[in-house]
Amino acid sequence: MDDRVQCPALRGRVMSAEQAAELIHDGMVIGTSGFTMASYPKAVPLALARSAEGSKPRRVTLITGASVGDELDGALARAGVIARRYPYQSNASLREKANQGELAYVDMHLSQLPTWIENGTMGPVDIAILEAVGIDEKGNIIPASSVGISNVLAKYAKRVIVEINTTHSEKLRGLHDIYTCAPAPDTEPIPLRKTEDRIGVPYIPCDIEKIAAIVYSDIPDQASVMKPPDEATRAMARNLVDFLNSETVAGRLPEKLPPLQSGVGSVGNAILGALTQSSFRGLSLYSEVLQSAVLDLLDTGVVEYASATALSMPEDYWKRFEEKAEFYKRHLVLRPQEISNSPELIRRLGVIAINTAIEVDFSGNVNSTHIGGDRMMNGLGGSGDFARNAGVTIFTTTSTAKNGALSCIVPVVSHVDHTEHDVDVIITEQGTADLRRRTAYERAELLIECCAHPDFRAQLREQLHRTYCQHKYHHGITWT
Repeated sequence: MDDRVQCPALRGRVMSAEQAAELIHDGMVIGTSGFTMASYPKAVPLALARSAEGSKPRRVTLITGASVGDELDGALARAGVIARRYPYQSNASLREKANQGELAYVDMHLSQLPTWIENGTMGPVDIAILEAVGIDEKGNIIPASSVGISNVLAKYAKRVIVEINTTHSEKLRGLHDIYTCAPAPDTEPIPLRKTEDRIGVPYIPCDIEKIAAIVYSDIPDQASVMKPPDEATRAMARNLVDFLNSETVAGRLPEKLPPLQSGVGSVGNAILGALTQSSFRGLSLYSEVLQSAVLDLLDTGVVEYASATALSMPEDYWKRFEEKAEFYKRHLVLRPQEISNSPELIRRLGVIAINTAIEVDFSGNVNSTHIGGDRMMNGLGGSGDFARNAGVTIFTTTSTAKNGALSCIVPVVSHVDHTEHDVDVIITEQGTADLRRRTAYERAELLIECCAHPDFRAQLREQLHRTYCQHKYHHGITWT
């Protein structure tokens, strides 16, 4: 394994996952690599869970870039190790513990997290556990399929454990562009003007004196399982392409669109993948997570360049990546999330943001995190970074939930993540509502007529009448 650890001074720090887990004590703040099922540590967390379930119970605060796999979030939640968790998760076991009040889960904007680690808002990070492809001759860490907050953790954590995962191909070397912002007041403008710009280095710098342990692992990332698109998803994708086409015809968007961002998951992947059937070519992606659709988009020439902080794909797509690694590395780059999710860059690049809603209300407020207003699903993720700052903010949702029993267009959302002031366009399988330039009443009317399911439109119109007409909430509308 020495070829993976090229720094001679560090080879003596190789140990078992069990030995590394003993470095973690009760009450510590632990930061890890990982962003949406990509390149999160596995061996050490599993060893920690086993130890905690046995003779050495421990409770820690866990900070990651975003959601991670069951070997980290799930195993530690079930073992009772996690006392507090930041900032985003998608694990069923952890979600259950959080909703039952057995652990504290704090949701937040992903772009804020690196800054809060840098300025001490999160408190001192005791140990960082970073999964990697390897370590170079100078002790720099070579990331794998994600960057997330790994660069910030390597800089600010007191000690670092490196998990070298041999299931990650060494062909990932050179895919990364690591640029770390200086903390305020010394922060400088990020010198990135185009998606394809490289402004950093292809490794994570790390003081070798802080590297306390190196652990080898052969546990693969949990494969991203993408559900095949159903008719509703295909309809939403068609509606998205039609909207983008209409914007270019009207001159509000150039024919070569600004960079696109798409949320994680099967729906987001399918909607983005539908661009292969469009007339758009030579596009760019500026997102936080790239999924399997990105390879299809690059192979067909629909997308020329893609930037993100994580690449999360099923095994067959990773095999494609291996076969054409040099091609993909010319057209793909992975960055720290303080760059991928930078509000300033999102605004300056004019990103078209496409994310998923749970429900949308008459005013255009979006709930993307809570079921029934009180049960957390996954969290805000990076959608807030993009929604607030994008050139065009689009949310997609099916018109109904629970097999048609509930409308996803509602008079008032049960929880607000994105206010009406940050939401431009709503797309369902029924149609598209462009909320820009509309009064409150006009937004409601448009959402009912264009996005609501026909089975609920009469009920929603009645609710709209009670809300606006009876209370003379006209906003410039003349009633007849």
